[in-house]
Amino acid sequence: MTSRFAPLVERALDGLGELAGPARATGVADALARLLELVLAWNARTDLTAARSDAELIDLYLADALVLASGRELSSGRRWVDVGSGAGAPGLVLALFAPELELTLVEPKTRRVAFLRTAAGALGLGNVRVERARSDVLASGGWDVACSRATLPPPEWLREGARLAREAVWVLLARGEAPSLAGWRLARDLDYRWPLGGAPRRAVGFLRELAR
Repeated sequence: MTSRFAPLVERALDGLGELAGPARATGVADALARLLELVLAWNARTDLTAARSDAELIDLYLADALVLASGRELSSGRRWVDVGSGAGAPGLVLALFAPELELTLVEPKTRRVAFLRTAAGALGLGNVRVERARSDVLASGGWDVACSRATLPPPEWLREGARLAREAVWVLLARGEAPSLAGWRLARDLDYRWPLGGAPRRAVGFLRELAR
């Protein structure tokens, strides 16, 4: 049976244009639709996401993850950490788009951890590890790249991401100015819109500056 999400996922991919490349190349639209069906089923009995419609749910999961996937030239690192992964946006979807990456999804809430592990298993994501923890207990420098969506205010997240990652940090913004941090340079700055809802978004990627 075709998922109710499939037509909307295709519409969203069309709206994202060139950014949709990783999804088109890997043919994961069906897997994404299955993930969204799983989110709906779990959301009926636990608080996974505040998305108010199918379109908003697709935007939440699809757009930010595709932006990160399209900007992988920011870093050659394979080990990524997604802090405050919640219901798996963007970490689970990034794992679909980029199976060569090793993703650690960090989430402190027990039910969300259970969902993340169930979803990773259902989708056959052998490149995903789920850790029930707060980021401040994680070892420094344990990953190549760190990303997070709305877990901490941007300046705080950049500092925490810089502690966790050896090479690069992504900051996802709904609005406002990009943060800055000594020893890190702004290497990528992408303005885009969620394709179905039109909400403005911005993704800024930072690279660690090499000591001279």
